[in-house]
Amino acid sequence: MMAWWILCAFVLGLVARQLALPPLVGFLLAGFLLEGLGVEAVPALHELGEVGVWLLMFTIGLKLRWKSLVRPEVWVTAAAHLAFSTVAVVMLARGYGVSSWLAASVLGTAFGLSSTVLTVIIFEPKRELRAFHGRVAIGILIVQDLAAVALLAVEADHTPSPWALLLLLVPLARPLLDRLVHVTGHGELLALLGVLLAVAAGGYGFEALGLSPELGSLACGALLAGHPRAVELGSTLWSLKELFLVCFFLSIGLAGPPGLEGLVGAGVLLLVLPLKVVLFFVLLLAAGLRSRSSFLAALSLASYSEFGLIVVELAVEEGLLAPGWLQLAAVAVAGSFVIAASLNRLAHPLFARFEPLLVRWERSRRHPDDEPLSVGSAEVLVVGMGRVGGGAYEYLKGLGLQVVGLDSDMAKVERHLQRGRRVVYADAEDPDLWHRLAFERVRAVMLALPDLEAKIIASRQLRLRGFRGLIAATHVFDEERAPILAAGCDVTYNYFNEAGTGFAAHIAEALQAKNVPPALV
Repeated sequence: MMAWWILCAFVLGLVARQLALPPLVGFLLAGFLLEGLGVEAVPALHELGEVGVWLLMFTIGLKLRWKSLVRPEVWVTAAAHLAFSTVAVVMLARGYGVSSWLAASVLGTAFGLSSTVLTVIIFEPKRELRAFHGRVAIGILIVQDLAAVALLAVEADHTPSPWALLLLLVPLARPLLDRLVHVTGHGELLALLGVLLAVAAGGYGFEALGLSPELGSLACGALLAGHPRAVELGSTLWSLKELFLVCFFLSIGLAGPPGLEGLVGAGVLLLVLPLKVVLFFVLLLAAGLRSRSSFLAALSLASYSEFGLIVVELAVEEGLLAPGWLQLAAVAVAGSFVIAASLNRLAHPLFARFEPLLVRWERSRRHPDDEPLSVGSAEVLVVGMGRVGGGAYEYLKGLGLQVVGLDSDMAKVERHLQRGRRVVYADAEDPDLWHRLAFERVRAVMLALPDLEAKIIASRQLRLRGFRGLIAATHVFDEERAPILAAGCDVTYNYFNEAGTGFAAHIAEALQAKNVPPALV
């Protein structure tokens, strides 16, 4: 039986990916198909799905940055949008026959959430998770997830054990936990530690104390937020979490597809999805973001959340909602994934097309992090201050040139500034950047960006601006060289090949300087 689940989930997940859709859509469809074939879910599938949810909560906790969450453009936007969405869905639910205000409020909150998993899938390949609009979108999602966790705790109506008071002492164990992460090292032991904290301590531990296991997993992850190894731990658990979440989506699908009335309800929710995007766009503009940042962030949030499915599932288990609502929610979430994934593939071309209309709604006073900065008297501009860009910066600075770096990762910019480097924050993929950035004295631009499309956009926009200096870019694969040169770049370098050449040159200099004798035989 397990083999059929895995085969069906893999095949339909692969079909979804080939259609440029998230595999989660295929997993839900696999559940519907298996249910139609008479396959019944077993308790083990549900339990494995719960583990996936707890791992999801733990990884969300690892990303908690209280400093970024308290920024107005994040928490005010998230709170206002969730409030408006909840009221709208409550009215729809009441008109759809939901008599309980509590049940309608649960549905309102569930469908007010956007998908964290889908947004990460949208941003990660484009390297936009650390861009300003990406950070704002992720911050909004985390605030929404925190609200959902609070709702889960209320829904579950757990009676805490008196021993739960001991959890107040848990923050005192942070130094010991930091040390434990350090001595664990990398690889499978680090992954096992993450599972231990998320599932054993957070999930089953909080459940034994009469508390929400989802809240427990989030809390355990939050204890490590800001730890130097937090990103590595989250990356290590990513595939494991995705694997267990397959069981969750399969179990949802195995509950059966909705009837005609449920399909109509899901269709109504999909029809109002554009209003969700418009509301995000308006709220982000009101927070002072530029139209481009607001548009890209809002479009990435154009979905219903897998977390909403968890909320609805628990409401069904507690008897607040009829079982049919779970199938309705599953269809609505899957449909929103299809729409959001399709739209976000064209996010940048869509903004370019509607830019004249959208910029009219910008506020005259903009958000400080969304303002391009001047590069002053720089002669060389290094775009992308990772390891390659940082090395190029130091080399050119050692030659006596005036160098300025540019990067869309604010955390990376802050680290470079602490080291005394001149680095400004900006998004190289922003077409407006190259028309507003003051860089009259720049003679050369080095594009040390990881994304091919970003290098093409930057080269093309620089030439459209009238830049006549030298443009150099890195490339990894030979087939990337031609499109970069066609966009206006002068020279490209394969940094893997150059790294080998530089390493050999360094060894040759060391041999000459130290006069190393031949090895004794």
